[in-house]
Amino acid sequence: MKKLGFFRSIQVKFIIIFILLLLISTQVISAYFARGLESELNENFEQSIDASVEILKVNLTRAFSKDRSDDDSEPTLSQEVQNIVNVNDTKDIINIQVVNKQSRIIASSNNTGTRNVGKKVTRDIVRNAVLYGNQGDKKQYNREKNLVYVRAVPIYDNEDTQVGALYIEANMEGVYNQLENINRIFMQGSLLAITVSVLLGILVARTITKPIKEMRKQAQTLAREDFSQSVNVYGKDEIGQLAESFNDLTSKLKHSRALTEEERRKLSSVLSNMSDGVIATDDQGVITLLNEAAARLLDKETEEAKGMFLLDVLQLDENEVDITELPDSGSMIIDFSHNDTIFLIRAKFSTVMDEENAINGFITVLSDVTEQQKMEQERREFVSNVSHELRTPLTTMRSYMEALTEGAWENKDLAPKFLDVTKNETERMIRMVNDLLQLSRMDNQNYELKMERTEFITFFHHVIDRFEMNVTSDITLKRDLSDGTYDVWVDKDKIFQVLDNIISNAVKYSPEGGTIRFKTMKQQGRLLVSVSDEGMGIPRDKVDKIFDRFYRADKARSRKVGGTGLGLSIAREIVEAHNGTIRAKSKEGKGTTILFTLPLMNTKRRGA
Repeated sequence: MKKLGFFRSIQVKFIIIFILLLLISTQVISAYFARGLESELNENFEQSIDASVEILKVNLTRAFSKDRSDDDSEPTLSQEVQNIVNVNDTKDIINIQVVNKQSRIIASSNNTGTRNVGKKVTRDIVRNAVLYGNQGDKKQYNREKNLVYVRAVPIYDNEDTQVGALYIEANMEGVYNQLENINRIFMQGSLLAITVSVLLGILVARTITKPIKEMRKQAQTLAREDFSQSVNVYGKDEIGQLAESFNDLTSKLKHSRALTEEERRKLSSVLSNMSDGVIATDDQGVITLLNEAAARLLDKETEEAKGMFLLDVLQLDENEVDITELPDSGSMIIDFSHNDTIFLIRAKFSTVMDEENAINGFITVLSDVTEQQKMEQERREFVSNVSHELRTPLTTMRSYMEALTEGAWENKDLAPKFLDVTKNETERMIRMVNDLLQLSRMDNQNYELKMERTEFITFFHHVIDRFEMNVTSDITLKRDLSDGTYDVWVDKDKIFQVLDNIISNAVKYSPEGGTIRFKTMKQQGRLLVSVSDEGMGIPRDKVDKIFDRFYRADKARSRKVGGTGLGLSIAREIVEAHNGTIRAKSKEGKGTTILFTLPLMNTKRRGA
């Protein structure tokens, strides 16, 4: 996760907000305090000046009301007034002037000297006090640029007759210096308080942000799918409750993750073990998932196929096929055949919908239907062959019966022959139907084998003897059977039928003067039996098909030699029912060998 910037940290933000709130509060308090203090100091200063003015007024009233003689020993009015002014001259009062009715200065304080005595005052505040008896005060800056408090009051004698005016200037710099000192002390205290508040803010912020940081680290841990850790709970406040909720969320995520992982493993196991291929795509048809079965069917690597377009993988032309219309088609057979190898796949399509019923993707299920199609083709060929095999004797019988009906029965030479042909064809159809019924019972496992211990070499000699008595003298039967005793657990009638079918084919397809060879051999607990002829042979690509029902390598010649075309099919079913195997070897022009195996009793227990 990206590291947070310094000013993006909630701890720094909390401290900054805390300091700003403190500064704003301090500034508001400081402004209110300074204004109140200034007002209080000004009021006190003015009250002190007023007190001095009242004292001066009392003394000056007494001086102006005093009767004076011509005795030189008594001070004059000017001298007495000057003495009063000098006595009341203070540090804050920088100028005291006493003015008579003619607006002339009769006394002045020591700060301004006596040089102004006798001069006429021109100040409006003084003139208003002298002429009109008005009191006045104001604040102004003097020549030295100092703020002074100016006060002018009228002076009366004992008879309340105005005799003059009093003018006072008081320096207010001391007041504002005191105010500045107090503000400086307040500011220092505020800075100290801010410093302490910053430290406390850091501690408080850490107390608040520490659980948040731990939850952030826990969230990063959860993002890595590690649910083993939990957040410490430091209290029962909102953050503590948030931490408890976070731990509860972690527990639920862990449980949900375990369930999801279990379902994923189940789904993965199901997909991996499915014989059918499964492909999942997004709504555009891009492959997002496919199982191993699908990869094998498509001959693609799993990772290679991911990200490919479904239509490309299925070798469908996107100009002719719209992927959004595939689910409507249900399924289709896709031909992946190559050269002489037939390979057919059935693809079934379905749509994945989201909660709003919009297409979210597609699911394609693939299955190999090559064998199914082959079986269907074989079924059709089987029905065709049965129909053909039955139609041939029926047609022959109808022809001869029509001939007999039309009068051939009266011909003593032809009638027996026609009836003999009809009988043979009837027997041929009966054999065919019996063979079909036998195969049907085998397919349905609706038959029982009457198993018994049989010494096979003796039994095989007996079967060969029966054929040797019936074959023409131009075909030689050569025996190469093993010496010794070989017991097998078999149904003798069924094994006789197997040998009868195999040897009958060998006799039918052997040329004049040909030899049929019989061999037995012990092979890994089994008895291997082979019957070889010197007939025309079978092409290599058709050898494995001779055990199919009604299959004939050379149909034209097979028709001539007769047979139902089911002998080897029945032989295969019987041998496999005895837990044996059967196969053929052949070379064109060199003959054919049929080989089958049976378990020997010394390696396979009776009743197996």
